[in-house]
Amino acid sequence: MPAKFQLKKGSTGKFRFVLLSTNGQVVATSQAYERKATAMAGIRSVQKIAGTAAVEDTTTAEWAQAEATKKAAKKGGGKKAAKKAVSTTAAASSKKAAPKSATARKAPAKAAGRLPARKSPPPLTKPPEQVVPRI
Repeated sequence: MPAKFQLKKGSTGKFRFVLLSTNGQVVATSQAYERKATAMAGIRSVQKIAGTAAVEDTTTAEWAQAEATKKAAKKGGGKKAAKKAVSTTAAASSKKAAPKSATARKAPAKAAGRLPARKSPPPLTKPPEQVVPRI
């Protein structure tokens, strides 16, 4: 049995879809949609982009370093703050080479700060068929 999308209507009257794997386990659950047509548009959107979606591994030291650099630059510190963030994460990475204790394993995550939540695209307000191009 191939993977499939399952469209459901909840007790609140809103629509959701779930992506089921080949063994029937839920892989993903959508947000709630007011209309069935927008839920169907969400399914089409996932079908279209899922195969080409990039994988972002937020568990690596390189990712933490890049995030710290972005955060330092955003705060308005410019290049000086960005260099400090790089040196801070580099110091945390160099500790990584030493034998790790239970507390040392958590040091790189603390140096990078709290990781940002993943952002999802805004929900479609109209199905693609109803979108009228502006001329």
